[in-house]
Amino acid sequence: MLFYSPYETAAWTTIGNRIRMTQAAVIKDRLARQHGQAVDVAGQRLHAFPTPAVLRTLDHIPGLSDIKIKRLHALADAALDGHLDAATLEFTLTELKELPGVGPFSAESIMIRGTGHPDVLPATEPRVHKAMASAYGPDATAANSPEQLALVADAWHPYRSWVALLLRAHAQGQTAAAR
Repeated sequence: MLFYSPYETAAWTTIGNRIRMTQAAVIKDRLARQHGQAVDVAGQRLHAFPTPAVLRTLDHIPGLSDIKIKRLHALADAALDGHLDAATLEFTLTELKELPGVGPFSAESIMIRGTGHPDVLPATEPRVHKAMASAYGPDATAANSPEQLALVADAWHPYRSWVALLLRAHAQGQTAAAR
């Protein structure tokens, strides 16, 4: 799933850090409904995530700690400065990790899900690694070897992001079916 922008992806990773995804989704939806622009699509009213300028003005967001709000403000500032624009994104993963609250997993999410970059192997996504090891590795220990996984993923160039997503989705589907 792609987000509308790297800014929205960065905000999502900050909101969702260390809380349940369902809880994060409720907070993000509430932010959109209360502070985002409403648009009508095919007879349905939808709400966009708040713009960086609007997010920057919010001092209290129910369900989020003060540190997360400060991190969201820093991301809004970065977006307002043009650093989180998909059309001009020049950040590397290392530079993205320098943003407050953006670690390796979030940086990869911003590159893959925020810009739609088709060729980034998620190096920090354990579910992808487990799915790759299951599909390609001789045993589960392959999931702990980034080098082995990178060699497997080289064959997927230039679509490593998408193949990794499909493998993870397939593995999730098998897990759900087994239940």
